[in-house]
Amino acid sequence: MNPRAKVFKEYVEALIIALILAFFIRTFVVQAFKIPSGSMLDTLLIGDHLLVNKFKYGVRLPFTDMTVLPLADPKFQDIIVFEYPQDPSKDFIKRVIGLPGDTIEIRDKAVYRNGQKIDEPYVQHTDPRSLPGPRDNMPEITVPSGRYFVMGDNRDESLDSRFWGTVDRSAILGKAWIIYWSWGGMNDIRWGRMGSGVN
Repeated sequence: MNPRAKVFKEYVEALIIALILAFFIRTFVVQAFKIPSGSMLDTLLIGDHLLVNKFKYGVRLPFTDMTVLPLADPKFQDIIVFEYPQDPSKDFIKRVIGLPGDTIEIRDKAVYRNGQKIDEPYVQHTDPRSLPGPRDNMPEITVPSGRYFVMGDNRDESLDSRFWGTVDRSAILGKAWIIYWSWGGMNDIRWGRMGSGVN
C-alpha cells in the first residue's frame, strides 16, 4: 500500500470511530438541546443551550421506546426533556410536578400535590388574572401509573400537562443537566449562564 493510500485509510478509520463514538454518546449518555420558547422562564431562557443527561433514567435502545438498565425514575421537580405526546417528532422540556399515583389540583394558580400546596420559588406568573379552566383552576386528577404530570415554570405561558395530559415514562429522554452556551441574539452572549446547572 502506498503512503498516500495508507494515510487516507487511517483518516477514514479515525472518522468512522469518531462517528460511532458520537452516535453512542448522543444515544446513551448526553444530548444537546436548545431552548426555543419562553415556557420555562426564568429558569431557562430562550437561546440557552443545555446538555441532557440521557443516562440518568436508564439506557434507551435506539429507534425504540424500550429502556434497558433502568437506573432511576424522574423525581418530583426534576426538569426533563421528553417527546411531545401530540407530536413525538418534537422534544419538549418541562418540570415534573406529579409522579405516578400523585393527585394534582390547581386553585387560583396555586398547585396542590397530594393535598399540599407546593412551594414553587421558580415559578413566574405574567398574568395577574385567575381564569376559569385548567391554566389557573384545574379539578383534582390522579396521575396514572407509568405517567408524569409536567408544567412549565412560566406558568401563564406554558403548554403543558394542564392542556394535553400526562407524559408516558417511555417518552422521557433525559434530565436537563448543564447550560453550556447561552445566546440571546446579536452581541448578546450570556457568559454568566455558561456552566450553570439546571434546577
